[in-house]
Amino acid sequence: MRYDIVIIGGAIVGSSIAYYLREEGFSGSIALIERDPQFAHAATTLSMASIRQQFSIPENIRLSQFALKLFRRLKEEFGTDADIGFRESGYLILAGEAGLPILKANHEAQIAEGADIVLEDAEQLTQRFAWLSTEGISAGAYGRTGEGWFDAHAMLTLFRKALRGKNVDFVTASVIGIERQGHRVTGVRLDNGETIEAGTVLNAAGPNAGKVAALAGLALPVEPRKRNVFVFEAREKYADMPLLVDPSGIYVRPEGSVYLTGGAEPEEGDGSADPQDLEVDWPLFEEVIWPVLATRIPAFEAIKPTRAWAGHYDYNTLDQNAVIGPHPKVKNFLFANGFSGHGLQQAPAVGKALAELLVHGGYRTVDCSAFGYIRVAEGRAFRELNVI
Repeated sequence: MRYDIVIIGGAIVGSSIAYYLREEGFSGSIALIERDPQFAHAATTLSMASIRQQFSIPENIRLSQFALKLFRRLKEEFGTDADIGFRESGYLILAGEAGLPILKANHEAQIAEGADIVLEDAEQLTQRFAWLSTEGISAGAYGRTGEGWFDAHAMLTLFRKALRGKNVDFVTASVIGIERQGHRVTGVRLDNGETIEAGTVLNAAGPNAGKVAALAGLALPVEPRKRNVFVFEAREKYADMPLLVDPSGIYVRPEGSVYLTGGAEPEEGDGSADPQDLEVDWPLFEEVIWPVLATRIPAFEAIKPTRAWAGHYDYNTLDQNAVIGPHPKVKNFLFANGFSGHGLQQAPAVGKALAELLVHGGYRTVDCSAFGYIRVAEGRAFRELNVI
């Protein structure tokens, strides 16, 4: 078998790339390889499925703004029944005195990009959200519009269904080898014994991306990092609650009649995870999350945990930012990796950008040059400060 383009990873990033390749007029053959076609363990479907513009650098804000525009015209793009349940309830990112300068600098970057974010002091926040305790809080940044959460499964399904009419071959397999001749990759070997010749290979392998790059003899500082999400019930229901991020890193948001929370993993000792480890770390809820929730939202002193799940981030250890575009030497091997928890919301923009690069020879809609691999080769961090 031979394909003009082989995409390794068929979740939201890989599917977005394939979708926009066809939208940009690419007529060659495309293979989309996915080892977990039910996406039971995919970062896409195990994520918190949220979108925000509250980043520290303009390039990340622009990636999410592209997705927001797509959300606003879903029916036009995917048909009249397209719906991902987007709830535009905002983010509220809180800071104490120590974090206030960074919060203000981030806010300035967001406003410069046209984001509808307000920066309010503790008194203003308690007037806006009566249920909130501002103990130890100096200010908070609140997204009045253009932020919220949605159904990750529904979004992935939209892209996957759209591909079925676009002559894209779905291949169920794991890539176990990448063949390379000098400065070109020539094909991929699959665990079913088959070899696929490839004109271009795109790495969209999520948490496994570092290992996939290594198969081509290329270094990529991306590894799986385990993250836990807990579901709990509370007597009180707050219809006006945004996705709240405490200065500790703990976050919480409503989801129908329950709440979702996480962010308790300690920085110290947070290393590469076993890809098979999806066991929930329940002590994090009891010992770390619950005390923070009870402090920040007093009504949450009495809550009932119900269930939880664990998944993996595709964590970029260099700077917690995406790596996008071709390798500078092996030019027919492209990266779409290392989103560090932001991949779902940034996937449409990255798919569009890489499709434009491959079809037209350059970025047109969203310039992803700043995310290029060259910084990895140089060990030069392009750091995102607002990682949740």
